[in-house]
Amino acid sequence: MGIETLTGLNKAAVLLICLGEEATARIFSELSDDEIRQVTRTMATINHIPTDIKEKVLESYRKSQQDYAGLFVKGRDFAKKSLESISTDSRGRQLLEQFISGTETRSLETIALMHPRMVAGLLEKEHPQTVALVLATQHIEHASEILAHLPEEQRTDVVYRIAKIEKVSPEVISRIDDALNREIGLVASAEHRQVGGLEKVVDLLGHLKDNIDAEILEAMEETDPDMAEEIRKKMFTFENLVALDGRSLQLILREVNNDSLTLALKTASDEMREKIFANMSARAADMIRDDLDAMGPVRLSEVELMQQSIVKIAMKLEEEGKLVIGAGGKDEFV
Repeated sequence: MGIETLTGLNKAAVLLICLGEEATARIFSELSDDEIRQVTRTMATINHIPTDIKEKVLESYRKSQQDYAGLFVKGRDFAKKSLESISTDSRGRQLLEQFISGTETRSLETIALMHPRMVAGLLEKEHPQTVALVLATQHIEHASEILAHLPEEQRTDVVYRIAKIEKVSPEVISRIDDALNREIGLVASAEHRQVGGLEKVVDLLGHLKDNIDAEILEAMEETDPDMAEEIRKKMFTFENLVALDGRSLQLILREVNNDSLTLALKTASDEMREKIFANMSARAADMIRDDLDAMGPVRLSEVELMQQSIVKIAMKLEEEGKLVIGAGGKDEFV
């Protein structure tokens, strides 16, 4: 670990560790969920901080305090929350609408403030690619609700297009702005944004209810079976093994040694553990229970890697026709 090779995220992780748990907790209260996820994953990879690195990072922090003295605020968020806190409902709502109209009307944030059914009504007549781009920029929960309100025959095409999206240029967003300006209003960001892809689709489908995800994947198989299969594999997790019948689970367990299974069960739910134990000998189950009780902290990444290897075994057995699995709806210490 050399100071010249540390990224900004590395330096932040080192600094927070040096500041201590209490100070870090207060700092986390001011960060977004995504920022916290990034920095904690980096912190978890650090086992030792050399004295010279510690001193240089702290010195860099002190210098930044001097160079950027003053108050940093998220002005727009502060203004919105202040308006929302006005006690007179009608007055506060009117002022908030005016504020949004003046600062956010031509932005993707406008859609985030709208009811999913209303957004779906506005988008259902738009080209599927436009709908895909819009949904890909929204929070997963909001996007999944909008998707559920779209016409059934449109959903699969939209999900397929989201999966194909990688990065979107300002020019593309600008064209969307021109198409929807009268009803919603969108504006391009200053740089290319990662807004779609398979991971987005997996999250999106995972939030759908009433078996809509299965219907979409079934329809997608007709146009792109490879993509449908890839999405299914990404949606299938270690915890999904709990839904398998005893025979199928026993076939998988025959391919896994006890040490690997013990590590994989470190973060498993009680339901998952009991399902596993019920499909192995009582002696083996007792041994794994004892090993789990005696196991110290391990990296979450190691547990996840072992769980993924067991999922791959299940996938391989399915490819061989020996069992059938279905779709499911970093370095921390555990």
